Amino acid sequence: MPDTTETPTDEEQHETSTGDPAEGRFETRAIHAGQEPDPQTGAVMPPIHTSSTFAQDAPGEDRGYEYARTGNPTRTVLEENLAALEGAGYGRAFASGMAAINTVLNLLESGDHVVAGDDIYGGTHRLFRQVYEDYDLEFSFVDTTDIDAVSDAVRPATELVWVETPTNPLLRVNNIAALADIAHDTDALCAVDNTFATPYLQRPLEHGADIVSHSLTKYLGGHSDVVGGALVTDDPDLEEQFAFYQNSVGATPDPFGCFLVLRGIKTLPVRLDRHCENAQTLAGRLEDHPDVDRVYYPGLESHPGHDLAARQMDDFGGMVSFELDATLDETATFVSETERFTLAESLGGVESLIEQPATMTHAAIPREQRLAAGLTDGLVRASVGVEHVEDLWTDIERAIETAVA
Repeated sequence: MPDTTETPTDEEQHETSTGDPAEGRFETRAIHAGQEPDPQTGAVMPPIHTSSTFAQDAPGEDRGYEYARTGNPTRTVLEENLAALEGAGYGRAFASGMAAINTVLNLLESGDHVVAGDDIYGGTHRLFRQVYEDYDLEFSFVDTTDIDAVSDAVRPATELVWVETPTNPLLRVNNIAALADIAHDTDALCAVDNTFATPYLQRPLEHGADIVSHSLTKYLGGHSDVVGGALVTDDPDLEEQFAFYQNSVGATPDPFGCFLVLRGIKTLPVRLDRHCENAQTLAGRLEDHPDVDRVYYPGLESHPGHDLAARQMDDFGGMVSFELDATLDETATFVSETERFTLAESLGGVESLIEQPATMTHAAIPREQRLAAGLTDGLVRASVGVEHVEDLWTDIERAIETAVA
């Protein structure tokens, strides 16, 4: 757990998070929120409703569902569960994390301005620069840990401050409350991508954010077998707009995918505890390795955002990034030589994954801009799984020796 003055006990952890007290603490909500045994059959797990359409009792008189793009009972259960976990009033599920982010940008108009972090996920950067700039939206990419830089970037046309915390891939920790205040001072929205932390470790709405986005593909699904996204909010006006775009655009998840995410969420607290424990151990050992120049992990006291993370998060997460004293080719050799860590994009599954951002997840960012943001040729991003930590460490040591020794 984070190094705080008063470390909560296991019983107290997550007890103070927002949510209906009747639904219990986080671990209980993860299993039960939005879900009741099927009243017709008693099925404990929500049924997978695959029907594309629903019978109406009379023209225009339905039983809550009319067409599966507009609403689906399995999707509704997932959306209610996600809202409960984030302490939100409303949740909406989408076909992917990028579909969710795209929906946030649908709120904007030509000429609007967005402030975003300079080391956000490459897919988000690509959507901003290569898609929405063509629709006359303007974007400023700054170090969002620098509050003055964010304030300086804001202008009268700013309508959105886009935040990742921890960021992808440098694991910078952003002060959600401070960034939300900056956004609100200019009547802009503050949206936080909470994919890395998940609501188990961090709940941005509690710190003033207006919108929280997730890639359900990652920790919430947890098993690398589903793609999905979500938006949660407490604002009824935003909920109305999200519902409109969800239905109008049709970027909705299929019922089986919703079922898989619900199944994954049930074990989220148990999995995240192990992810965090393993990541903390590996980060500490990497920091002492002679061929590693730098380690990015908020759980390390050397991390510049450690104290903020200890206040803002309930633990430090399962992602570890580090820089090897190596060239682009040597780094590619390293990530290719690992065996327990699978060379693959994505993250958050029970299995450990490893990748080279410069040639994989962040390849869409021009090299000069990538280097300026700190995404070096020797940078490695690891999604630390729940395997035995000693097997993972042996794998890393052997691959480093092969590639750069």
